[in-house]
Amino acid sequence: MAAVDTEKQKRWRRQWGSFSELTHEVHRGFIAEWTVTIVLLLFATTTLVQAFVIPSASMVATLLIGDHVLVDKLVYAPPGGLSRHLLPYREVRRGDIIVFRYPLDIKEDYVKRAIGVPGDHIRFASQQLILNGKPVNEPYTLHSAGYRDLYRDNFPTTPPNMPLRPQAAEMLENHVVGGELVVPPGFVFAMGDNRDDSDDSRYWGLVPRENIEGTPLIIYWSFEAPTQDLTNGNIGIDHIIDVVSHFLTKTRWSRTFKLIRGYPLK
Repeated sequence: MAAVDTEKQKRWRRQWGSFSELTHEVHRGFIAEWTVTIVLLLFATTTLVQAFVIPSASMVATLLIGDHVLVDKLVYAPPGGLSRHLLPYREVRRGDIIVFRYPLDIKEDYVKRAIGVPGDHIRFASQQLILNGKPVNEPYTLHSAGYRDLYRDNFPTTPPNMPLRPQAAEMLENHVVGGELVVPPGFVFAMGDNRDDSDDSRYWGLVPRENIEGTPLIIYWSFEAPTQDLTNGNIGIDHIIDVVSHFLTKTRWSRTFKLIRGYPLK
């Protein structure tokens, strides 16, 4: 019996050893597959699509404070010799909503609407956009102020009533012809849809093409929150408590999964 038991034990050890090796292989394979998956997801969510939150009212009513959006970072990517034929790259179009690195501090991301592309002639007359000599309908705009501002509403023909950032002053000095701003090559003129409450190209100048990162695709979540909660680099405990306590009541459910579209300007 002892000899039989020893043989059984040997067979058992051989079988268990094979099973153990197989388990280690499966375990290593599982880890490797998930490692690759996570790397690809991280690559996709930072290189192809990235999440942003809207912290200010400059794009109301198109985008509200607290809208969390997914941004397509591929659409405006610089095309290569081969990739331009394989990937859906395109240039910025008038009326596109764009996310870009703020020209005065590239660590900050801004979202505005592209109003003018290279070669366009732009002016405003009593808040009316005149694009390449023609009045343009802008159904997405909001005028929230109850007062007139000559520079804001009649750009660029009326001198500014406040000091402008150097880039905006240079823009007015070098790119205004016959009372119209002529957008130079390699730049975009961008404005917020909330025209009376938007710090935009009128005040800090043109957006370099290389600063443009992408265009918002969809609102995946919208939560009522004050600007200070959304601009704080470190998520505050008060904001976390607010989200947990009021997730159901402060979530704007009607905006969830709402698609974001540009409006063609011609």
